[in-house]
Amino acid sequence: MPALTPPAHPGPEPHPTWTRGAERPAGGPESSAVSSAVNDSNVVPITAAHTARKGASQRADTSLTSPETPAKEKRSTPTAAKVRADALRFLGCVRIATVRQMAEVITKEESDGRSYVRRAMKKLAELGLAETNGKVGKEQIWNLTVAGQKALAEGNELPPRPRAGTGAKAVRAGFGPHAVAVTEMILAYTDTVLSGDRECLTDWQVEVNHAIKEIGLSFNTDAVLSVPTKSSEVRLFELDNGTMSQARLAKEVWDYERYAGRRVWEGARGTNGRTYPFWQRHRYTRSERFPLLYVVLAGKEEHLLDNRRQALTTDVKGITVAVWVNTLPRLKRGEPWYEIGVDNPDRRRERYPEPVGR
Repeated sequence: MPALTPPAHPGPEPHPTWTRGAERPAGGPESSAVSSAVNDSNVVPITAAHTARKGASQRADTSLTSPETPAKEKRSTPTAAKVRADALRFLGCVRIATVRQMAEVITKEESDGRSYVRRAMKKLAELGLAETNGKVGKEQIWNLTVAGQKALAEGNELPPRPRAGTGAKAVRAGFGPHAVAVTEMILAYTDTVLSGDRECLTDWQVEVNHAIKEIGLSFNTDAVLSVPTKSSEVRLFELDNGTMSQARLAKEVWDYERYAGRRVWEGARGTNGRTYPFWQRHRYTRSERFPLLYVVLAGKEEHLLDNRRQALTTDVKGITVAVWVNTLPRLKRGEPWYEIGVDNPDRRRERYPEPVGR
C-alpha cells in the first residue's frame, strides 16, 4: 500500500471506518484534545533561519543569515550566535540530541553543517549552558544544563517548563540511546507526516507525566505533540527501542486505557450525580475524544520489529483507546501506520466502574 502523507495541518476527519489491524495513512485521525500542560502556543520557531526540506536550496551555502539580510551581505558560513541559539531551542524541546540531529535541523538540507554545530556546542559548554554526558555509538549526546534551561526561560524562547529535567542523569545511567531514538522519531514524524514543517519542532515536549494519584497510576509519555488543527491539538507518542519485554510494552499501552477510563464526579463536591472522564476534566479540557496514541518500534532489525508489531497487535486486542503502530524505518520512509486499537468511549465506560460517591 503506497504511503499517503497528509498536509502539515490536516482538517477534521470522519470517524474511523477501517478494520483493526489494517494499514492506515501516515498522518492518522487525530483526537480533538488540548491541554494547558502541553499546549505550546506562544513559541519562537526553531527555524527562523532554516530552509525547510521541501524546496530546499541546492547550493552548498550553509548560511543562517536572516531573511532581511541583503544578498550582497550574506556570509558564506553560519552566524555562530544563531547556531548556538537554535541549538539551545532544539535541546529545550527534545532534551537530548546528537550533533548530527541538531545539524539536520539547524543547517540547510543540502549541506553538512556538523562542523558549525560542533563549534557552537563547544562554546555553549564553555559558557556552562550545555554538556555531554555520554555517547551513542561514536556520537556524543548533548543536553542542556540547568543554566541553559534558565537562559531559555529568561529569553522567553520557549513556554515555561518548570518540571522539565535536563536529561543528564538519564544519559549517565545509560539511557541515552532511548532518548536519542525519541529525538530521531520526532525528526522522522516532522519530515514525513508534517511535510518537513520545522516550525512544529517547538510544539514537542518529551517525558510528559500522566498520573492519577487516587488509583496509583503514573507514567511518562515519551513525546507529546501539540499542533492545532480543526479537529485536534494533542498527539501522544511512545517509543520502544527494543530494550523492554513484550509484556512490559503491552502494559505501557494498556496504561493509557486505564488513564482514559478513570472518571470523576462533576462539581466541587460531586453532588450533582454526573461523572466525566478525568482526562477531559483535568488535562485535555477542550477534548471530545481521548488523544490518539502512536507507538513507534525501533532498536532492532526491521524483520524483528515487524514481529514485535504483530505481537503487540495481539497483546492489546480489544483496547478501547485509539492506537497506531509503526516501525522507525517505515516511519522514515513515509509508509502507512497500522491501527491496532479503536477509541470506544462507551465500551471503556462499561469496563471501568464509576468512582465512589462523596
